[in-house]
Amino acid sequence: MKIVILDFGSQYTQLIARRIREIGVYAEIVPYYKKIDGKDIAGIILSGSPASIYDNDAPVIGDEIFSFGVPVLGICYGMQIITDKFSGEIVPTNKREYGPAQIIVDRNDQLIDKNMQNTTVWMSHGDIIKKLPDSFEAVAHTQNSPYAVIRNRSKNIWAIQFHPEVVHTQKGKQLLENFARKICSITDMWNMENFIDRSIASIKQKVKNNKVICAVSGGIDSTVVALLVHKAIGDNLIPVFVNNGLLRANESEHVIESFKKLNIELQYADAEDDFLNALKDVSDPEQKRKIIGHVFVDVFTNVAEKFKDAKFLAQGTLYPDVIESVSVKGPSAVIKSHHNVGGLPEKLDFKLIEPLRELFKDEVRLLGEKLGLSEEFINRQPFPGPGLAIRIIGDITKDKLGILQKADSIVLQEVKKYGIYNDLWQSFAVLLPINSVGVMGDKRTYENVVAVRAVESADGMTADWAHLPYDLLEKISSRIINEVNGVNRVVFDVSSKPPSTIEWE
Repeated sequence: MKIVILDFGSQYTQLIARRIREIGVYAEIVPYYKKIDGKDIAGIILSGSPASIYDNDAPVIGDEIFSFGVPVLGICYGMQIITDKFSGEIVPTNKREYGPAQIIVDRNDQLIDKNMQNTTVWMSHGDIIKKLPDSFEAVAHTQNSPYAVIRNRSKNIWAIQFHPEVVHTQKGKQLLENFARKICSITDMWNMENFIDRSIASIKQKVKNNKVICAVSGGIDSTVVALLVHKAIGDNLIPVFVNNGLLRANESEHVIESFKKLNIELQYADAEDDFLNALKDVSDPEQKRKIIGHVFVDVFTNVAEKFKDAKFLAQGTLYPDVIESVSVKGPSAVIKSHHNVGGLPEKLDFKLIEPLRELFKDEVRLLGEKLGLSEEFINRQPFPGPGLAIRIIGDITKDKLGILQKADSIVLQEVKKYGIYNDLWQSFAVLLPINSVGVMGDKRTYENVVAVRAVESADGMTADWAHLPYDLLEKISSRIINEVNGVNRVVFDVSSKPPSTIEWE
């Protein structure tokens, strides 16, 4: 049994699913306009939204949601939807309420009880309920919201004005657990052990005795996919590692060795020259990404065509990718091209397997742990698909790659030595397209500048620049200048995302 979350475009919708999964209940996000059949659904949550119920194009739902006979919980905009649907009255507030508020519990309820009295909740709304719908009653209020929690027990409907999914709501996770366990009566446990068993059975049933080809990069997503599929079909998995020559120092050796330890035979394609030749004299970052994608497809296709009995392609698509592909927020502006496998020629005629499409990134790491990956591997910082090509600003040469690989290796070594590697989302070096004047050995130099980038983030969607200790920065700078020929200056990037991106290109 699962909880379905109808997404009305809130920036917090994914958090609702994550919080519910954290308590061991499976939650699935569905766009509000998509029809659901009620099968295997124990409860429905209506998410928040940037919209107002009064907007001309405000998202709405039909009556069928309330006909399944399962509990419904409306959050923020979801509360407005419920109020409007059952003929209550909603009015714009004179002052938008955004930020912390104290919850006052007026009566005990399965959703929220006196244990949550006077705790902090997080508000974010511009409309407010003036008149409750018939047969609804108030459960809790705040100073500015007389109806912070409401219910209609006969119709199995609850609604709240605040956001329980954000960390700023002190007992929000408890509230969501109350809804899932006490109100929806879900006893099923969503955990990685169950996920592994279910996934292996599904892959076996789908693949049977056919072979599955899988592109691996050495990153957590593709490695976990390969491990999971290998557990299901053994040597019928064909993992392909394309060395594009744009990897970190010793990365290709690391990937090969890692798969040896996992007892999985790897198909290795050394295509460094192909990529470097195609990228010669190319400076535009978008062009770089597209060239890398095209060359990858060509190399991967050449390897795949050797295995005529391969009928399936396994990919590391994650749940956020699935959600974004059907987002209710409309088309996003193209910041930079995506660099996942994608776009493989139709002549290969593969059927797709995406065993991680239900999982968030943190769940993939947990899955990797359950599958036996080492802690060091699981906690590796993300590395971009185009590799160092987008960390060399300007054109790419073998000499520049060598300089950046050495500088980047020093950054990672020192961050690990300082004991903060796992606290950072990413830490790396960037080779800038400028030279600066310096003095080394009493001689004037005119050499490269390296930027050091380190950020803290939960998911990469937003990021704050990491306040690295001065002594660590001093050590990194000193080592790069002294050990990497061709560099005489190191700078530190202190910009956050947004407005900057994590990568420079």
